[in-house]
Amino acid sequence: MGESFTPPSPMSSSQHNHVKRMLNSNRFKSPSKTIYSDRFIPSRSASNFALFNLSPSTEDGCSCSPYGSALRSALFGPSTPDKFESPNIFRFKSETRQSMHSLSHTPFTSHDVLLSGYEYNHKPLKRPRKIPPSSFKVLDAPALQDDFYLNLVDWSSSNVLAVALENSVYLWNASSSKVTKLCDLGADDSVCSVGWAPLGTYLAVGSNSGKVQIWDVSQGKSIRTMEGHRLRVGTLAWSSSLLSSGGRDKSIYQRDIRVQEDFVSKLSGHKSEVCGLKWSYDNRELASGGNDNKLLVWNQNSTQPILKFCGHTAAVKAIAWSPHANGLLASGGGTADRSIRFWNTTTNSQLNCIDTGSQVCNLVWSKNVNELVSTHGYSQNQIMVWKYPTMSKLATLTGHSFRVLYLSISPDGQTIVTGAGDETLRFWNVFPSRKSQNTESEIGASSFGRSIIR
Repeated sequence: MGESFTPPSPMSSSQHNHVKRMLNSNRFKSPSKTIYSDRFIPSRSASNFALFNLSPSTEDGCSCSPYGSALRSALFGPSTPDKFESPNIFRFKSETRQSMHSLSHTPFTSHDVLLSGYEYNHKPLKRPRKIPPSSFKVLDAPALQDDFYLNLVDWSSSNVLAVALENSVYLWNASSSKVTKLCDLGADDSVCSVGWAPLGTYLAVGSNSGKVQIWDVSQGKSIRTMEGHRLRVGTLAWSSSLLSSGGRDKSIYQRDIRVQEDFVSKLSGHKSEVCGLKWSYDNRELASGGNDNKLLVWNQNSTQPILKFCGHTAAVKAIAWSPHANGLLASGGGTADRSIRFWNTTTNSQLNCIDTGSQVCNLVWSKNVNELVSTHGYSQNQIMVWKYPTMSKLATLTGHSFRVLYLSISPDGQTIVTGAGDETLRFWNVFPSRKSQNTESEIGASSFGRSIIR
């Protein structure tokens, strides 16, 4: 600061030309090659060297210079107990925080993050869950019917699978793999639907003759036979002690097994066979699908539908309520439709429509994660796993050689069972376990492999 200034001596002609070339060096850069520096050199003009009792050094590259010591101290901490902090050293002219995506495309990424003071806690991306592409178990189910309008498979909350084969119903214990025959309707009748009560103690059996039987599984005997339908009963749905049955006669009967009457009300709204029934998880709304391409919604006391959805162009058998959002309903259409549609029953509106490319036979929503499974018929006979609400496809599973007409989910929510006219039942590990549950499925280890249902 106290030194006098001495003017520099005049440059020679060669020195003058050399400096001129350096000042205009951008004229000599190759137009086809971009040059990036691999070092960060701070601006001297923004540095307050007086704070450190230093003078600017011309020995920038020397690690033993005072400036090199200050640089090391700012980057890695001081080597002495004294600690200096400067608001100007290693400060960018423009302090903008870039996204990690943009930083990954700049040549000074690591320096920018380090020197700008930008802190980023990098978390590794979560890997997508791997869904096994093949079924882990196959049960032979001789004479399992290839009929789109029937519902012949259901899995109870007590981990017992009910399967209807012609005029008989068989029970397969998923924990022990034990098979028992529950009933035989005789040569003059056949089973068209089965449905477990919520507690897994009673099984409803719908017949071709239009009758509905209630079986006490623990005792192995029928406790009631209820009439009402004039034609086959193809679908059943429970809501606590209330049982709904849908038939080929276009009607739905509400039955309370606690009272003496065969039914407490009759619901009329479909103009063709009722082939799908599902109660919402809060037991307030019943959704019904029919061969008239209609999806209707009823409440507990109505005899006329409170909502009518007419978006499908083929029979609506596949119906599933979301366990994650009230009033969210999914439905699937038959061969001429091939779509899955989502509805909000609170606002009476359609939310989305996805073309699956093939007949939609069944839908089931996972209780553990916000995903759902659809099974398909003509023409690909596949099983699809979807992420909601993006409806991104997580997996496409194949194995059946006929339409995948039957679908049910295990009580732990991890495994699905599918059935087809190829007379097989296939078990698939599709969904993850709940966080509070063990990751192992409740299906016993002895059940792996291939066996026969009867």
